[in-house]
Amino acid sequence: MTNQTKKMPKLPVQQLAILAVARFAEPLALTSVFPYLPEMIASFGVDKNDVARWAGFTGAIFSISQSVTAVAWGRASDTFGRKPIILWGLASTMVCFLLWGMSTSLTMAITVRAVMGGGNGNVGIIRTMVAEMVPEKVLQPKAFSLMPLVWSAGSVFGPAFGGFFARPAEQYPNLFGRIEFFKQYPFVLPNLMACCVFFISFMTALLFLKETHHNKRHNKDWGLALGEKLTRSFKRHTKSNARRRLSFVDDEASAPLLPNSTMSSSEHLPPKTQPVTLREIFTPQTSINLLAYTFLALHSVAYDQVLPVFLNYPRVVPDETNSHLPFQFTGGFGLSSDKIGTIYTIYGIACGVVQFLLFPTLCARFGVLTCYRAASMVFPIVYFVTPFTALIQDTTTRYAVFLTIMLVKGFVVIIGFPCTTILLTNSASSLRILGTLNGFATTFSGIGRAIGPATIGAVFSWGVRKGYAVAPWWSLTLVGLVGAIPPWFIVDGEGPTSRSNAADEDDGDEGERDDVDEDVPILEAADVDSEPESETCKKKGRKGYGTTLSN
Repeated sequence: MTNQTKKMPKLPVQQLAILAVARFAEPLALTSVFPYLPEMIASFGVDKNDVARWAGFTGAIFSISQSVTAVAWGRASDTFGRKPIILWGLASTMVCFLLWGMSTSLTMAITVRAVMGGGNGNVGIIRTMVAEMVPEKVLQPKAFSLMPLVWSAGSVFGPAFGGFFARPAEQYPNLFGRIEFFKQYPFVLPNLMACCVFFISFMTALLFLKETHHNKRHNKDWGLALGEKLTRSFKRHTKSNARRRLSFVDDEASAPLLPNSTMSSSEHLPPKTQPVTLREIFTPQTSINLLAYTFLALHSVAYDQVLPVFLNYPRVVPDETNSHLPFQFTGGFGLSSDKIGTIYTIYGIACGVVQFLLFPTLCARFGVLTCYRAASMVFPIVYFVTPFTALIQDTTTRYAVFLTIMLVKGFVVIIGFPCTTILLTNSASSLRILGTLNGFATTFSGIGRAIGPATIGAVFSWGVRKGYAVAPWWSLTLVGLVGAIPPWFIVDGEGPTSRSNAADEDDGDEGERDDVDEDVPILEAADVDSEPESETCKKKGRKGYGTTLSN
């Protein structure tokens, strides 16, 4: 074995696993809401035709709050450390989900959703911690694949929780029928179960998660000290870290890195830099990428928010009195929350398979930009045909066609979001502006996620009242067509990491990591070319692909 091989950096497996546990609770809890949300809003006395509008508004208020507070939580993590903010976010969301399940009015539910969105900045901060744990570009494809895997896993179990455990007194009268609490609060049980997961995540992070902020990592951590005492007999002695170079790219589109998070370690900063200016950030390419990213968040999230309402809306058999095909008709699938939960569980499993088996292969073969352009053209087609599935009278055929459409949508979402963040990152002129650029991306994404559900929900309510079930879906089609234009003006740049590699190429002496299990393979399906510029990438004109694709 050569000396170079011996000094290859290793993944901090244990710490990444602890972060994964902390991350798992959020997608599980958030997606558990989808199956029963229409029934919950209807239980507040909202008219059936207005359910979509208020469901969209609850999603919008969450995104608005999250967008407004994202930068503040990032700055708080810079001031107080990453770990305290992670713990606060877990505790805050745990309490809010319990209150959400016990909501007795629309006002209370909307208020809780607003507080929930504004009280948790963990999505971006966890990505920041991964970046600080794993700065080596050779390890990034594996490290940054972990959180999307966790999200997919949580998205599989979440809808099952929501669908199967909502209204327990009605669904399982032998078990819960005599418990007055579950009769009074029919949607609290899935939230109680989610709170248990949040508590486990909170305690795991408190006892075992290590601070990654450069100025805070050596401070006394009483939670970590207690965790070490509890596991002292199992503790494994490891070598201390040697100095390693900084080189990372966060490519998970759902939560870009927060401002200044990439530069928390002073040993990697230039001696003194001028403040980042807006002209440096908003170049023609970054502006186009931000526009494309905002449109993608707007129409994709709006579709996901209004879809459960469509599935829950009563079936209407079209005839001469209630429809004039192909434009005027109404009706949905008439499904209960448990069946909607089953559909979303299948959807989550399929998305997980696509995420880690097909996505890396497709992007390696065709390139990030090509895949993104193709995905952007598929979205409008999916939106256009969705409402017509309600017209299929044969039950088996109706479900088969609908699931096919839904899986196609999941496929292009898995392709679209990571690709757009990779392209946005590659459009940055330097690492100096990368954190701020991703901060703006978080804000614009939040705006899109707020406008989309609120607007399409209102259009859905108007459409079913007027007899036009196609109204929200064709509105999404129009938005999707407009959103498909910016990708054709995007150029896949070399990226700030590629341009900074030359200065780092001779920086050796990379030490071994602590908390490493050298024999544990991490997400082998997500492996991609780890060289700064592979021969395949050169042939296809995709410079630096191996350093940026980490989904």
